[in-house]
Amino acid sequence: MGIQYILEITGTFAFAISGALAVKDQKHQDWFGASFTAFISSIGGGTLRDILLGSYPLVWISDITIIYAIIAGILVTSVFYKFVLRLRKTMFLFDTFGIALFTIIGTEKALNLGVKPEIAVIMGVFTATMGGVLRDVMTNEIPIIYRKEVYATACFTGACSYLLLNKLGAERNTAFIAASLVIIILRILAVRYHWSVPKFFR
Repeated sequence: MGIQYILEITGTFAFAISGALAVKDQKHQDWFGASFTAFISSIGGGTLRDILLGSYPLVWISDITIIYAIIAGILVTSVFYKFVLRLRKTMFLFDTFGIALFTIIGTEKALNLGVKPEIAVIMGVFTATMGGVLRDVMTNEIPIIYRKEVYATACFTGACSYLLLNKLGAERNTAFIAASLVIIILRILAVRYHWSVPKFFR
């Protein structure tokens, strides 16, 4: 079991917690609602990517460990709810590492399936962000990519960085780590210094 796979499962676990927590202020916050939202948050982006790319079986169908990671995230959120709420900064870091990892994984998978680089970037961003978008829509929140936060933009920058490094002949792991760090650093700096994407209409 490689370090990348361990990080991927950890990211899935963190996204499941994020999804389960998203229903805490909802009028109907039963187990089914929390569990369904956790599943969508965790696998929504990767599922959409695989469907658009025609890649079957879907990744969570072929790897049962992903399902177990989501179930674990749901149970941890239920049992240690108050403790998890106190870990907002820790969860932010998990989320940041998760979107970085899934962006590059999605970009790389798309490239390996033979799509054009521009499409690979879109697939990378979809992989990282669409689960969160679906979660927000389901809980009547403004999707995170429509807020001021630098989120999808960081994923887009990281995916482009991976393409550039790949084109320059960088070793795969080097390109993977460097591009992931671009996303992580950009996201942390954006939150720390309140950076936001310029408004479309002024």
